[in-house]
Amino acid sequence: MCSFLSIKPEIVAHDLHPDFYSTEFGCSYAAQHHIPAIAVQHHHAHIAAICAEHQITEPVLGLALDGVGLGADQTPWGGELLCVEGQFFRRLGHLSTLALPGGDRAAQEPWRMAAAALAKLGRMDEIDQRYSEQYAVQAVVHMLEHNINCPQTSSMGRLFDAAAGLLGIHLIQSHEAQAAISLQQLAEREGQKKALATGYRITADNQLDFLPLLSALADCSGVVRDAAYAAAMFHATLSTGLAEWVLQESHRSGIMCLALGGGCFHNEILTQGIMDKLSDNPIRLFKPQKVLPDDSAIALGQAWVALQVYKNDD
Repeated sequence: MCSFLSIKPEIVAHDLHPDFYSTEFGCSYAAQHHIPAIAVQHHHAHIAAICAEHQITEPVLGLALDGVGLGADQTPWGGELLCVEGQFFRRLGHLSTLALPGGDRAAQEPWRMAAAALAKLGRMDEIDQRYSEQYAVQAVVHMLEHNINCPQTSSMGRLFDAAAGLLGIHLIQSHEAQAAISLQQLAEREGQKKALATGYRITADNQLDFLPLLSALADCSGVVRDAAYAAAMFHATLSTGLAEWVLQESHRSGIMCLALGGGCFHNEILTQGIMDKLSDNPIRLFKPQKVLPDDSAIALGQAWVALQVYKNDD
């Protein structure tokens, strides 16, 4: 493309994850051509893409919700409240974490995320009862009991998986986001429902904790006729909790711009629910329009961050 467009790059931007091929290629290319390379954190890039599309130059709150991206602390992020100001970002808060029993394997098997939720709820004995047909259930229980190969993640995508696993929806996924999409479809079929008032809490260190919601879902597991209702209530509670979280931070920081980024914003129920609950407030809300909210916009966000660095260096 550089040859075809007759472009000579002056800076390379790449993801923070050192093992991605794109990172290896970018760093190699930069070294070969004697130009600087900059690592851009994944969720910073998600929000930066919205800033690029809407030409936002002021500080912005960024709600980044997706499956996973390597965080600045080297842990898997995915449910982040950020302050983004050009090339800089701060993590203001995040979703309370869940274990990933088996690491990346947990993203393919929602029952594992449900097991992690049950373990965190102190209901470890239910895991074997609920998921006895899963060949690895004893191994997962052992992992959770002894904290072996159980990295903690703040991912909203994995929270959706936990909910689906607790409701018995797609215990194993055949493709990415299958469980989350099924939850959305069930919620659409049911229509709007009220949020579970006790389904979340915001902690003193600004974590948004949906564990009470997962507990409620666990209690209605196996009741097929209630799955759609549970899915609708799940979406309503997520939207309510996220909107309250954003409002609290906006009041605290004085930042009145909010950008929504990350693959979870393909979910129209979640997106519209947040927008509706913020509609009576003076917050200016920006969402993807010309670009998509998912990782297809990451390169744009990385380039925008690199451009801010380049401008400041000048």
